[in-house]
Amino acid sequence: MPEREEIIKEKVDISGIFDFKTVYGFAYNWLKDEGYGVVEEKYSEKVSGNSRDILIKWAFGKQLSDYFKIDGEVEMEIKGLTDVEVEINGDRKKMNKGKIGVEIKALMIMDPDGKWDKNAFYKFIRELYNKYVIPSRVESVRNTIKKDVVELKEQIKALLELTGKR
Repeated sequence: MPEREEIIKEKVDISGIFDFKTVYGFAYNWLKDEGYGVVEEKYSEKVSGNSRDILIKWAFGKQLSDYFKIDGEVEMEIKGLTDVEVEINGDRKKMNKGKIGVEIKALMIMDPDGKWDKNAFYKFIRELYNKYVIPSRVESVRNTIKKDVVELKEQIKALLELTGKR
């Protein structure tokens, strides 16, 4: 069984005006541009009058080497989403108003194929390998995961704040 370690969990919550399609597309494209595979596991929408509540769950992952893999999840929860029309530099533009929360979690997976799980001796060797042979590499992968998740969160936060202040 592969070794799984949760590395980081980040969250952004913002209420106000934003463009939902832009946020959705930006987050998806950012993950793709960074080399992650993205699968939309869930999309549910509840309509109540002229407002909507939306829940989206994505799974993302990237194989770094034969021994390291990154798996993660993005969950977007939008409450009370309504369409509004705003004026930006004299132009009327359709946007959305509501509360959006984005949570990003990421895991480091060592030995994703379970090659070192054949017997107790291999498991013992894997522990020695992780602890004494490649500790700096393990830490480097942890830092890569943290950097990517924080960067995605900060980019989404900046996009939401930018569109909300126009």
